[in-house]
Amino acid sequence: MILCEIGNTRYHFKQNGRIWSAPCGKVPDLKLEQDEAIYVISVNKRALRRLNAHYPVIDLEPYVSLDTEYQGLGIDRAVACMAVSDGVIVDAGTAITVDVIQNELHLGGFIYPGLAKFQSMYAQISPRLQGAISFAIDPAKLPESTIEAISYGIITPLVCAVYAVARHKQIILTGGDGGYFARYFEGSIVDQSLIFKGMEKIIKGF
Repeated sequence: MILCEIGNTRYHFKQNGRIWSAPCGKVPDLKLEQDEAIYVISVNKRALRRLNAHYPVIDLEPYVSLDTEYQGLGIDRAVACMAVSDGVIVDAGTAITVDVIQNELHLGGFIYPGLAKFQSMYAQISPRLQGAISFAIDPAKLPESTIEAISYGIITPLVCAVYAVARHKQIILTGGDGGYFARYFEGSIVDQSLIFKGMEKIIKGF
């Protein structure tokens, strides 16, 4: 079985337990068994059409069922939430999304710019504010350098906001930058296969 989560810029695949990704600009060479199709969720319709031009796909979006009153929830967020019965999901990718689930009910969530976007915004303010984000900062200690000040301004509000809604729930980190935040959430879990687990749950329900 091949699973594919199509993001804004990359294809993310899971096949035979292996997870890898490829740029959306080019469809990777995949080896499918006879009559095999790729199970897909996508936020990028153009990339989905490109993949479907090369391989048979089954779009799982019509089968996504999440108990929520949130309006406009992205398909990727909804599927990730389906993999968690109780907890807080922090998905740090192009955007940083936070979703709260309780007894399989999605209570809501919020969105931050992704780390790369934060960096570009600071660089636009002044060249002196250009640089990498440091994950060595301590939210309990005031910064003593510009790089620490920028990092503090990005990381600390997010950490505080997540703790404010978590209320002792399990925090699950995912997405390309998710692992960087683990040090700030004691007892958190890093799970880069969360969306695939949600997809597998949907497929089992067929």
